[in-house]
Amino acid sequence: MSTSVRKIQSFVRRSGRLTEGQMAGLNDFWPDFGIDLPDGLIDFNLLFEKIQPITLEIGFGNGDSLLEMAITTPNKNFLGIEVYEAGIGRLINESKKYKLTNLKIIKSDAVEVLKNHVKDTSFETFQLFFPDPWHKKKHHKRRIVQTDFLDLISKKIVIGGTIHMATDWENYAEHMMETLEKHPHFKNTLNAHIYSPRPKYRPITKFEKRGERLGHKVWDLIFTNEK
Repeated sequence: MSTSVRKIQSFVRRSGRLTEGQMAGLNDFWPDFGIDLPDGLIDFNLLFEKIQPITLEIGFGNGDSLLEMAITTPNKNFLGIEVYEAGIGRLINESKKYKLTNLKIIKSDAVEVLKNHVKDTSFETFQLFFPDPWHKKKHHKRRIVQTDFLDLISKKIVIGGTIHMATDWENYAEHMMETLEKHPHFKNTLNAHIYSPRPKYRPITKFEKRGERLGHKVWDLIFTNEK
């Protein structure tokens, strides 16, 4: 595949006033949980206390689901990549309270991190939960789930590894399904064009519960890397 992934921005950098806890997470506790990007590749074996399978989640928002997964699954390591400072600060602050040793955070553009700082077959699982749907048709090109992005992800997860996406926008769910099914390296864990029930390991966030009360549906897609 070509090493050039499109430069169209798939996220918006949100800013605002940070709470004391968020500031503490970004500043005081960053050395415990944050990863400062090196010039070359990241050596994850040196970053985590234990060498064990790594789950990567990008765009984790306020970090509620990633935090819960790290707490309830101590036999796995978790890496979150996000640009939203309030969410990063909050997640780190909460992780400090729970004294987690299996969670690390990168504050940067996920595509650039994966291209320049992550060696191939680094992750067992890739997660993308409720990414910006860019719901207007003229903005669909900004959606992160595109063939070139899947090309990149397929290299970074192990053969037999899992790619798990979730969205509450039906049109985006259809786009995800179509793009994943057309990709030669990914296979639906269920039959063709069938969405997965929410697995117990994916926590229901406050955002999702609020949507359920409003009658919003959620679509999960779980595929394996078969390259």
